[in-house]
Amino acid sequence: MSSSIADPVSESLLQQRPFCFFSLARVASTLALQMQVVAVGWQIYQLTGSAFNLGMIGLVQFVPSLFLVFVVGHVADRYDRRIILMSCVLLEACCALLLGVGSAGDWLTKEVIFVAVFFIGIGRAFSAPLMQVMVSATVPAPLLPRAIAAFASVTQIAIIVGPALGGLLYVAGPDAVYFSSFAMFMLSALLVWLVRINRPVKAKPAVTLKTLFAGIAFIRSKPAVMGAISLDLFAVLLGGATALLPIYAHDILHTGSVGLGMLRSAPAIGALTTGLLLSRYPLKNKVGRTMFAAVACYGLATLIFSMSHWFILSLLMLAILGASDMVSVVIRSSFVQLQTPDEMRGRVNSVNSVFIGTSNQLGEFESGLTASLLGTVPAVAVGGLGTLFVVALWIKLFPDLYKVDRLVPADDVASQ
Repeated sequence: MSSSIADPVSESLLQQRPFCFFSLARVASTLALQMQVVAVGWQIYQLTGSAFNLGMIGLVQFVPSLFLVFVVGHVADRYDRRIILMSCVLLEACCALLLGVGSAGDWLTKEVIFVAVFFIGIGRAFSAPLMQVMVSATVPAPLLPRAIAAFASVTQIAIIVGPALGGLLYVAGPDAVYFSSFAMFMLSALLVWLVRINRPVKAKPAVTLKTLFAGIAFIRSKPAVMGAISLDLFAVLLGGATALLPIYAHDILHTGSVGLGMLRSAPAIGALTTGLLLSRYPLKNKVGRTMFAAVACYGLATLIFSMSHWFILSLLMLAILGASDMVSVVIRSSFVQLQTPDEMRGRVNSVNSVFIGTSNQLGEFESGLTASLLGTVPAVAVGGLGTLFVVALWIKLFPDLYKVDRLVPADDVASQ
């Protein structure tokens, strides 16, 4: 009889040395990226005063992941994932250095910023799926749901501290933010280098169109996996409001860069609290229903936030939004990883990352475009309503996903 991996295990995550190094690397790179996001968004809005240009930041960062999706997955499944990830982090460090030098020299323009963001997008096209793939290699399978929750929690710590620190550093100038980001990216690259993972050596099939598109074929063969990934895609694509936070901070809530940092940190505070609870008390049953309920809560919080003119209420709704998203992320990530064999994880997670990138970066573009046409508040409100509609529709389209009870490996499900 197989046991559920959701049952508590006595082994501590802190005993997993590769997991600890990898988590610290994630914290450092996320801290760098989040500081940089605040500086880029605020700087673009100061240079252009345009909601459309704020949305363009997300689009420019998303484009590389779209065009590289099949290359990324194939490379991740055939070559040393650690070296690839370290190279990507170093590329992001170079972009941060470029932005810092440009800001210090007072020659940085929106075009240069977009070029840097594009190359950051290339780095993240590889690093985002690799981060998810490598987590599963740093711990035994019974620890994976707890590891994903803990990994997401420490990431949220960086997401909390990063924007707030970025907003404070921006007072000294955007160059201070970018140079600090450069230092953190370099630290992350070093920590990735220290990670040692024993990956089983398997025969590598010849490169063919079939192997390149194997990730999509696998996802299509698993309706529940397709439903989990696409639910996040459409919910966050419609409900994302983070690209418009500079406008909320400047024009609606009337706070400065420090207030913007607090707004960006609020979702992470909710996510961190929830992630810590899930790492200590993992979900044991009705995970499908729980995920749908969490996404619905995400849409409702977005709707209330859109109409808020009170800073405290806005922070609260963003925190609830982040908490709801964390529940969905832990369930979806655990479910997808446990349903995918290791030799397929690079290709499957590269497709998954494009879906996530679509919901995040393309969602930012959609928010900026919609706000430029309808106005900021109506754009965010429509997004929240759209998320609620998607939840109701997906329950009908993917009933098997809604009925998923426990997070167990695919082999365990087949044997039951």
